[in-house]
Amino acid sequence: MTLLEADVTTRDAAPWVRICSLDDLEVERGRAALLGEDQVALFLTHEGRVFAVSNLDPYSGAHVISRGIVGTRQDAPTVASPMYKQVFDLRTGVCLDTQGKDAKSLAVWPVAVRDGDVYLKEGARS
Repeated sequence: MTLLEADVTTRDAAPWVRICSLDDLEVERGRAALLGEDQVALFLTHEGRVFAVSNLDPYSGAHVISRGIVGTRQDAPTVASPMYKQVFDLRTGVCLDTQGKDAKSLAVWPVAVRDGDVYLKEGARS
């Protein structure tokens, strides 16, 4: 697993962190990156949107979400965990298919793409 190291920058009086170039991402293929001590999974959709969620699978405890299968449920972009196949909404982190287990969610980060670079808002996850 390749982790992209983040470069810290500040723009618009809000702490945003440069994670990588948009060119480092492949459509519907996850990439793992470090944001401080957090592993983040980044996904680029066919529509050109970038999503950032926790790389930690809350069901298995493994950092594998970036290796998940990207898809959609109705209009929601999703990722299925490669471990136990739970499906998560990339916009909200909510688990859409718990495979019979208790509901758990992925943390999500706000994403901005500026001048061909991908930024995440530092410390802002839900």
